[in-house]
Amino acid sequence: QVQLVESGGGLVQAGGSLRLSCAASESTDSTYAMGWFRQAPGKQRALVAAITSGDSTTYADSVKGRFTISRDNAKNTLYLQMNSLKPEDTAVYYCAAGRNMISVSTTSLVHYWGQGTQVTVSS
Repeated sequence: QVQLVESGGGLVQAGGSLRLSCAASESTDSTYAMGWFRQAPGKQRALVAAITSGDSTTYADSVKGRFTISRDNAKNTLYLQMNSLKPEDTAVYYCAAGRNMISVSTTSLVHYWGQGTQVTVSS
C-alpha cells in the first residue's frame, strides 16, 4: 500500500504561482506512473498532468504551458509547478499513482490517491 501525502496548497492571487508536492511512502520510480488530478465544487475529478517512470508527460489542455509536472525519484516526491494561475484553477488537487500512463490518467483506474490539498486563486 503506497501512501501519498500532498502539500503546498494555499491561497494565491491570479497570475501567481504555487508548487505542490506529493511525498510517497515508498519508492515509485520504477513501479508507478504518477499524476495530479483536481476537483472543483460540483465538478468531477479530472486529470491535470501525469508522468511515467520514463518521464513521459501529459497535460490537460487547460494547463498546458502554465503547469509543469516533475518527479524526484531520490526523494520519492512528485511535484506540480503551477504558474500564471487563474481563478478557474481553484480546486482540491489530488496526487495519484498507477501502474502506467493509462491507469494514472483515468480516475477509475488509479491505484492510490492522496488526501488532497486545496488551491484557491483569487481574482
